Amino acid sequence: MSKLEQLINELCPEGVEYIRLKECTEMKRGTSATKKTLSEGQIPVISGGKEPAFYCDTANRYGETITIAGSGAGAGYVQYWNEPIFVNDAFSIKGSKNLNTRYIYHYLLNIQEKIYDTKKGGGVPHVHISSIENFLVPTPPLPVQEEIVRILDKFTELTAELTAELTAELTARKQQYEYYRDDWLSKNTNKKSLKQIALSSRSGGTPLKSNKDYYENGTIPWLRTQEVVFNKINKTDCFITELAVQETSAKWIPANCVIVAISGASAGRCAINKIPLTTNQHCLAIEINPEVALYKYVFYCVCNQYDDLIAKKEGARGDLNSSRILGLEIPIPYPEDKEKSLAEQQRIVDILDRFDKLCNDISEGLPAEIEARQKQYEYYRDKLLTFKKKEAAENE
Repeated sequence: MSKLEQLINELCPEGVEYIRLKECTEMKRGTSATKKTLSEGQIPVISGGKEPAFYCDTANRYGETITIAGSGAGAGYVQYWNEPIFVNDAFSIKGSKNLNTRYIYHYLLNIQEKIYDTKKGGGVPHVHISSIENFLVPTPPLPVQEEIVRILDKFTELTAELTAELTAELTARKQQYEYYRDDWLSKNTNKKSLKQIALSSRSGGTPLKSNKDYYENGTIPWLRTQEVVFNKINKTDCFITELAVQETSAKWIPANCVIVAISGASAGRCAINKIPLTTNQHCLAIEINPEVALYKYVFYCVCNQYDDLIAKKEGARGDLNSSRILGLEIPIPYPEDKEKSLAEQQRIVDILDRFDKLCNDISEGLPAEIEARQKQYEYYRDKLLTFKKKEAAENE
C-alpha cells in the first residue's frame, strides 16, 4: 500500500468534503494598470495571456500565488507563481490554513477546460471570479494534500525532463534531416528552373465575400496561404461553390501540384495538394512534368531553398511573384538519362520521407511519445484529485 493510500485510509476513510472555491481560498481581482502607470522593472505583470504582459518594479502579490488570466485569447489560463508578481487583468487565488496553494493549483489544472468554458463576451473573451468561485473543491486533510502535491510535482518534473530530452532528440533529428536534405539535393550541379520542369502554373482567386452564392453550401475545397506550411494538403478549412469556380479566377488545379505561397508572412512556404482543389490568389500552383521530375522531389527541393525564396521577397508586405518563384533552379540528377534520373529522385524522396515521418507525424515517433507522457500525467492527476464525497457533502 502506498503512503497516499495509507493517509487516506487513516485520515479520511469516509470521503472528503467538497467546498466552494470562494469559501476555502482567498480570491482577489487584479489592479488595473498599464506600462504608463507602472515603472519598468523585473516583476512579471500578469494580464490576459500565458506570458507576462510586461515587467514592472512593483508587486501586489507575494509568495505562493495562483493566477487566472482575465481576458483575451488566454483568458482562463492557470499559472502558479512563487515570486513577487503584479496581478493586472487577471485574478489571484491563495490557499488557506487548511488548503495547500499548490494543491489548489493542481486541482485547477485538472479542470482547466472547465474554466475555459466559462468565457464570456462577444468581442474579447473574459473569465470572471464569479464564473468559477462556486466550483466545488475536494478538501482532504493537509497531509493528504501534501502527499498529492509531492507526487504530482515529481510527475511534472519527470514529464518535463522527458519532454525536454525527447524535444532535444526531435530537434537533433530535424537538424539531421535538414543536413542530409541539403547534402543530397546539392550534389547535382545540373539544374533546371521550375518553369522548365512545369507543365503549367497558375494562381487562384478569392470569390467576392459578399456574394453568399459563392460560399453557401460550397463543396469545392478552397486553399488559403495560411494552410500552406511545408505540408501535404488533404483537406481545406474553406469551401466555395461551383458558381464561384465558373465566375471567378478560383479555378480547379489537379492533385500533386507543388503550391508556393506568394504573399505576406507566408510567402515562400510550400505544400503539396493531395486532392484536386482551388486556391486564393496568393498561392502559385505548379504542375510538374512527370517525364522530367517527381513532384515530391521538387517539393523537397523547394523546401530546401526556402531561404533563397525569402531573399527574393519585395515590397512593403514582402511578396513574391510567379516569375521569381518559377525562376528557382532545381537540381536534376542524370539529366541525360530519364529513367536513371527519376530512379535517383525516388531514392532521395524515400529517404527524406522516412525522416519527415519520424519528425512530423504526431501519430508515430517522438512527438507521439511526448504527447503520451503528457496524457499519462493528466490521467494520474485526475485519479489523485478524485475523492469519494462525505455523505454530508452529498446531502447539501
